Amino acid sequence: MGHSEHKKNALKKLRVGIITVSTTRTLAEDKSGRWMKKRAEKEGHEVVVHRVIADDEQLIGQTVGQIVADMAPDTLLITGGTGLNPTDVTIEAVRPLFEKELTAFGTLFTLLSFEEIDSAAILSRATAGIIKQTTVFCLPGSLNACKLACRELIFPEAGHIAAHVNKEL
Repeated sequence: MGHSEHKKNALKKLRVGIITVSTTRTLAEDKSGRWMKKRAEKEGHEVVVHRVIADDEQLIGQTVGQIVADMAPDTLLITGGTGLNPTDVTIEAVRPLFEKELTAFGTLFTLLSFEEIDSAAILSRATAGIIKQTTVFCLPGSLNACKLACRELIFPEAGHIAAHVNKEL
């Protein structure tokens, strides 16, 4: 089956979860998370959870595990905590949970970021992987980064990825 055949069988309506990692923002101040929620709904998906949690490695890992186990989203978008500061621990908390890693995601995101922010793209640690039947994307906290990743990479492929993960292709 070719690429176009796979795309035809992509899931059209996904269950999406959103986690914002921040010790300073509340749900009301969460521009990136709110934008991703609106974008997911605009794409026809159901947002099953949207939370803001602190930059704490154990809390991040527990929250991701709980959401995957209890809510079983097809896609989980995590924004924030991917930088280089000592408190940026999203990658450290989530990567060990991956059963498979989508290694091309970080590379492609960095390439797209480079076109927008030049050499500062080298600071990106965006990554993605599969936990059970959930595709998890770890994104920078900036609104522009979330828009770029969602528009150019995540939403164009999320249904296709979910179909593979759920063995429907």
